[in-house]
Amino acid sequence: MAAAVMFIRVAGVKRLLQRRVPEAPDLISPFRSGFFGASPLGRWLPESVWNSSRCSISTAATTAKSEEDVFYKWFLLLIPVTAFGLGTWQVQRRKWKLKMIADLESRIKAEPIPLPAELMELKDLEYRPVKVRGHFDHSKELYILPRTMVDPARESWDSGQLSSTVESGANVVTPFHCTDLGITILVNRGFVPRKRLNPDTRQKGQIEDEIDLIGMVRLTETRKPFVPENKPEKNRWHYRDLEAMAKVAGAEPIFIDANFKSTIPGGPIGGQTQVTLRNEHMQYIITWYGLSAATSYMWFKKFVRLP
Repeated sequence: MAAAVMFIRVAGVKRLLQRRVPEAPDLISPFRSGFFGASPLGRWLPESVWNSSRCSISTAATTAKSEEDVFYKWFLLLIPVTAFGLGTWQVQRRKWKLKMIADLESRIKAEPIPLPAELMELKDLEYRPVKVRGHFDHSKELYILPRTMVDPARESWDSGQLSSTVESGANVVTPFHCTDLGITILVNRGFVPRKRLNPDTRQKGQIEDEIDLIGMVRLTETRKPFVPENKPEKNRWHYRDLEAMAKVAGAEPIFIDANFKSTIPGGPIGGQTQVTLRNEHMQYIITWYGLSAATSYMWFKKFVRLP
């Protein structure tokens, strides 16, 4: 009996010794269980090891966030720097455009020179006034349409109105035989309303005599988007294709716009050269520099800490 009691006591003590005291909750249990599972190593690693692991993980996360903030900081700085660069580029573009406008104005106002017969010389003479002598061949008129009359006085008046009544018509291009050069060129005599497109309606303007003519050299142009194709078979031209027009009219691919003084009562209205060069670079400069200043201020407020 005594032996049995002694066995029970020993067995009870043994079971008591084998029983574990419950552990406190682990703050990094997902990492701990995932890394070691339910192994004895995971349960019995010293707390100092786990504290060291926590410190390492926290330090790595802090370092990664710091590197991300540095990248974010310098990446955002590209916005004001790029805007400033574009503003400076527009300053240079404006200087270039102003010089081009000045050169064009001086060329337009220059004294007329005799028309060169060489095509290579004409490439550098667009908008330059030239003078020729000869006569028209009205039987081969070409029509560039639709067009509206270029009238600086009317355009300045209409610019302040929301709408204006503009009559549509065409520019009449007529072969002109130059007696001094012995060649035939194309001359844009000017604008006629659509109702007077037929030469029979403007016989008074169909001069047959030899005349002196002053006009501006114009070069060929390419078709712009949304501009219809030329229709030579119908004598309908929408842009200056000098090679095709010269072939139809039996002339050289030389084209001039007759000036306003060439206008004959009852005939086309000359001076239809429209010279426009857009110069909007100042508003681009203000836009880009303004954007650079605004984004620089925002970047400074966010990333620069003053003492």
